[in-house]
Amino acid sequence: VEQAGMIFVGPRSYAIRIMGDKLSAKAAVADFNVPLIPGSDGEVTEVDRAKELASEIGFPIMIKASAGGGGKGMRIVHYPEDFDAQLERAVSEATNSFGNGAVFVEKYIEDPRHIEIQILADEYGNVVHLFERECSIQRRHQKVIEEAPSVVLTEALREAMGEAAVNVAKACDYRGAGTVEFIFEPGGKFYFLEMNTRLQVEHP
Repeated sequence: VEQAGMIFVGPRSYAIRIMGDKLSAKAAVADFNVPLIPGSDGEVTEVDRAKELASEIGFPIMIKASAGGGGKGMRIVHYPEDFDAQLERAVSEATNSFGNGAVFVEKYIEDPRHIEIQILADEYGNVVHLFERECSIQRRHQKVIEEAPSVVLTEALREAMGEAAVNVAKACDYRGAGTVEFIFEPGGKFYFLEMNTRLQVEHP
């Protein structure tokens, strides 16, 4: 569409490409004051180095598919002796599900809340957020009930999370409507999870 000189009502192709891969998304937002879950900077290619990193982070850890979604290609590892087997399973599932076996390692956030923020951006670099949706009630990594506003966010946290969502959009020169997802852990810290380059189907 872009090559034909037509105007696509939505994000540019490179924004979709960047945010469609978890590793490239993390790399894009790293310089935009967006909090990231502690973990590997890139794809896990050496098992021994990955195990060292997991030990540095501290178990339990999460192995995630870079191209993943819907809970596929994800494995929680509670003990070092289980790492090799779970890594092999994550790579296999990612390859079979997405045609891409790239995985990475990050801290596993226990008892988290899942919070999404809607953003709107124009072609001139202006971005606004439209506040949050609480999406923590899930079954098999699929949302069951959503609630707005979130009952756990203070005004200060709401402002900080909204600012982070805007920065995610700026990191990929986003245009149009999008959804930025965060993990919120007990104690008040939140981390960027991913961006869906569209309106979510459940948006009112």
